[in-house]
Parts: sequence; C-alpha cells; structure tokens
Amino acid sequence: MSKLGKFFKGGGSSKSRAAPSPQEALARLRETEEMLSKKQEYLENRIQRELSLAKKHGTQNKRAALQALKRKKRFEKQLTQIDGTLSTIEFQREALENSHTNTEVLRNMGFAARAMKAAHENMDLNKIDDLMQEITEQQDIAHEISEAFSQRVGFVDGFDEDELLAELEELEQEELNKKMTNIRLPNVPSSSLPAQPERKASRVPAAHRSRAASSRRTGEEDDDIKQLAAWAT
Repeated sequence: MSKLGKFFKGGGSSKSRAAPSPQEALARLRETEEMLSKKQEYLENRIQRELSLAKKHGTQNKRAALQALKRKKRFEKQLTQIDGTLSTIEFQREALENSHTNTEVLRNMGFAARAMKAAHENMDLNKIDDLMQEITEQQDIAHEISEAFSQRVGFVDGFDEDELLAELEELEQEELNKKMTNIRLPNVPSSSLPAQPERKASRVPAAHRSRAASSRRTGEEDDDIKQLAAWAT
C-alpha cells in the first residue's frame, strides 16, 4: 500500500473525529483555491523572470542562460500541476455544492411531507364524500327554488280586450271635445269704425276715377281687417 493510501486510511480510521459539514468543506476548498491561485500567479512571474535572464546572458554566459532555462522548465511543470489541481478542486467544490443543495431540497421535501401527513390525519375520506354530496344536493335545491321564483305566473282576468279598446276610444273622444269647448274665440268690437276723411273731387277721367275708387275700397277694407285683428288681440 502506498504512503498516500496509508495516510488517508489512517486519518479516516479515527471514530472520534466527526465528519465535517458541507459548509465547512466548501470553505476549506475555497481557501485552497485562493492559495493555489496566488501560487499560480507567483510561478508565472518567475517564469517570465527566468526567461528574461536567459535572453540577457545569451551567448555571453551560456552556463547562466542554461540554468535560467532549467528553472523556467521546473516552474512551468509546477504551474501545469497547479492547473490540474485547481481543475480537480473546482470540480469537487461544484459536486459538493450540488450535493449540499440536493440534501437541503430533500430535507425540505421531507419536512413538507410530514406537515401534509399531519394535516391529513384528521380527515376522513368517507366524511369528505358525504359532505360533497350534501353540498351538491343543497345547490340543486337552491337552483330549483330560484327557478320557481323566476317563473311568471299567468292570472286570468276574464275581460274582453276589444271592449276595453272601445272604452278607451270613447274616453279619448270626450277629452278631445272638452278641449274644443274650452277654446275662446276673439270678441267682435262694439264701437263703430272711425269715419273716413272726405276726399276732394279731382278732375280725373271716369275710367281713372272708377279704378281709383276700387283701389281705395280695397285699401279701406284692408285697414278695417287690420283694425279688427288689433281689437281682437
């Protein structure tokens, strides 16, 4: 058995040590990720520095340039290992987060199931069926009562509609006659008409005089009619 296997086996054989909570394990994984990220940044800077030294020495100090390239290779190897470790830790953290989420969901679902069971303990299916049947019967009765109230009841009065129409026409005619008798006509004036002033005879031919006389009579008649109308009002 490898030393790594013995290490993990020995560490897990202690019964006194309790398993860590998901929150504690997630916190440890995040701390490890942060530490490796800083180590990764450090190695990248060292790689750039060793590369600059190798370029600086070049052919002038070949031994120093080779030493710088060797250190660069070691740092690159470490950087590759850290990249792989970070990927593994990230995968483990996501799996632990999903596991913790599933655990919380399962716990809450069990809690809800127990609450539902407690709520249904006092319920009897037979009583529920009887109650629903009673509610349906009462709704049917209420519907029948509403239908009975809404039906129109026909009362037989025994009157002839033609006779009623004839009586109604007589009443309308009597009302019309009353209105006609209440109309007041204008009174005829009792005073005599005013005398017309005398007109001097003029020397006009007979035909002209007859036409003028006819025109005067027509004008006088019009004046008389207007005066009568004024008195009547």
